[in-house]
Amino acid sequence: MLIGSPRERLEGEARVAMTPDSAIQLQKLGYQCAIETGAGKLAGFSDDAYRAAGVTVVDTAETLFASADVITKVRPPSSDEVSALSQGKTLISFFYPAQNKDLLDQAGATGANLIAMDMVPRISRAQKMDALSSMANIAGYRAVIEAGNNFGRFFTGQVTAAGKIPPAKVLVIGAGVAGLAAVGTSISLGAITYAFDVRPEVAEQIESMGAQFVFLDFEEQQQDGAATGGYAAPSSPKFREAQLKKFREIAPDIDIVITTALIPGRDAPKLWLADMVAAMKPGSVIVDLAAERGGNCDLTVAGERIVSDNGVAVIGYTDFPSRMAAQSSTLYATNIRHMMTDLTLKKDGVIVHNMEDDVIRGATVALKGEITYPPPPPKIRAIAAQKPKEKTRVLTPEERRAAEAAAFKAATQNQVGLLIFGGLLMLLIGAFAPPVFMGHFIVFALACFVGFQVIWGVSHSLHTPLMAVTNAISGIIVIGALLQITAAGWLVTALAAISVTIATINIVGGFMVTRRMLNMFQKS
Repeated sequence: MLIGSPRERLEGEARVAMTPDSAIQLQKLGYQCAIETGAGKLAGFSDDAYRAAGVTVVDTAETLFASADVITKVRPPSSDEVSALSQGKTLISFFYPAQNKDLLDQAGATGANLIAMDMVPRISRAQKMDALSSMANIAGYRAVIEAGNNFGRFFTGQVTAAGKIPPAKVLVIGAGVAGLAAVGTSISLGAITYAFDVRPEVAEQIESMGAQFVFLDFEEQQQDGAATGGYAAPSSPKFREAQLKKFREIAPDIDIVITTALIPGRDAPKLWLADMVAAMKPGSVIVDLAAERGGNCDLTVAGERIVSDNGVAVIGYTDFPSRMAAQSSTLYATNIRHMMTDLTLKKDGVIVHNMEDDVIRGATVALKGEITYPPPPPKIRAIAAQKPKEKTRVLTPEERRAAEAAAFKAATQNQVGLLIFGGLLMLLIGAFAPPVFMGHFIVFALACFVGFQVIWGVSHSLHTPLMAVTNAISGIIVIGALLQITAAGWLVTALAAISVTIATINIVGGFMVTRRMLNMFQKS
C-alpha cells in the first residue's frame, strides 16, 4: 500500500504530515511512501531529503490522491480533497467532526475511511498518538515567546545601576498540556507565574513547577474527565461567575495572560472579558490559544494581533505550531507513524481496521461509507476509577499557612515534652544506677555524638547521603570500641578490637562503593 502526504493548502500552514525520518519507519512497516513536491519545504525538508529516504516525489496533489491508498494531512481536508477520495482509501488528519458535520457527511458518502487525529482518546496507551497534546505543547511554549516579543519589559526582575526592574507577572488559564508548557516556559524566563484550572487537584502539580495556583473560593465537584476521554467538560453557571469574579480581582496586577481553555465539540468559553482587558495596565499582553475556536477573550480576532483602547495587545494567532514548523512536523509525523503501527498488525503494509480497539475506534469517524462519530465511551477509562471518598475542600494559602503554624506549634510542644521526659529519666538514672553503668553510659553517649560528627562531616561528594548514615553508625561503633579497648578483662578488649575491625571495613567499603557509583556519572 502507498502512503502519500500532499502539500497543505491553507495559507500560512508550514507543517507537513510526513518527514524523511517518519517515512523510513513507515517503510519498515511494509508501506511505500510518496509526497507532493514542495510539501516539506516550509518545514525545512527538501525534496532531495525525501528522495534519499526512499520517498517518491510526485508533481501534483491530484496525482498523489489518485495513487495513494492512505493520505496523511495536517489540516482538515477541503471539500475538493474529500471529493478526491474513493472507496478503500483512508484519510488521516485533524478533522474536528463536531464542527465539520457537512464535510463528514461528504467524506462518508465517498466510502473512504476517515481517521481524525483530534479524536484520539486520552488513555495511557494512546499517548504516542496524541497529536493534540503534541501540538498543544508547542503552542504553549510558543505563546510565551510571542508574548515576550510583544511585551515591552523583561520577564525576569533585575537590579541594575539604573534602578530596579520588577519581574513580569504572568497568568496562565488552563493547566492542560498547553498550559503546563506555558507555565514551564514562563518560569524559565524568570517571570512570577500564576496558573488557574477548574480542577483544584492540579494545584500541587502547578506549585511543583514553581508557579502559584490561583485558588477559587467555590465548592463544586468538576467532572474528572474519565467519562469524556480525558478532555475538559463545561462548568456550571455558578462556577463560571466565581471564576470571572476572581479574574476581575487579579486583572489589574497581571502583565501577561495566556488562555488555553477548550472544550471538545464546543466554542471556546469566554473567560477574559472586555472589562478585564480594560482593567489591565497599558503595554500588557494577552495571548489567546483558543482563537481558532472563537477565543477565550472577548476582544480576540482569529489570526490577528489587535491593540485595545487602553493599550493592551491581544494576540489571536491560530498558527503557533506552524511557527515552529520543523519541530511540529517531526512530532506530528511521529504521531501518524504510531497510528499506522497500530493499524498494521503485521509488518506487511496492510491496514487492519480493528474497531474493537479503543484507540482506533475512538479516532475513526467514518468507515466504509458509514459515519461512526461520535464514538462510544472508551472501555479503558482515561482516569482510573477511584473508590468514593469524602469531598474535601482545597485550603486557601492563608488557611494553609495557619495550618502549618499550628503544626509547628504542636511539634514544638512535643519536643519540649520529650526533653522534660529525658531530663527526668537522666535524673533517675543518676540517682539509682550503679557507678559501673554510668561509666558505660557516658562512653555510649560520647560514641554517638563524636562518631556521628566525624563521619557526617565528610563532604557528600565523597559518599551518598544513604551511605553517610550507615557510615555514621559505623563511626559510633568505632569510637565506642576504642574507648572500651583498654578496659580491664581480655574478653572486653577482644570484643572491642573485633568491633573496630569490622566497623572500619564497613566504612572503607562504603567509600569504595560510593567512588564506583560516582565514576559511573563521570565523562570519559
